[in-house]
Amino acid sequence: MQTIFIMIKCDLGKAYSVADELVQDVEQVSEVHSTSGQYDLLVKCYLKDGADIGHFVNEKIQTLSGIKDTFTLIAFKAFS
Repeated sequence: MQTIFIMIKCDLGKAYSVADELVQDVEQVSEVHSTSGQYDLLVKCYLKDGADIGHFVNEKIQTLSGIKDTFTLIAFKAFS
């Protein structure tokens, strides 16, 4: 599995509806957190090994209503 984090900037007043849609409709989404600062949401996703991250973000995330901008981070290793 590949882990990616996507920071999302939403249209004004749309963060809660975007978060709800991400959790309900995008099966790869594991967690959605509201954040302060430049971005409104932080989304943790698990993708199958070899999945095309660019296509996933472009087709499954950026096309959702209320999303204005995204910034994607690829995680290499989780520590606990």
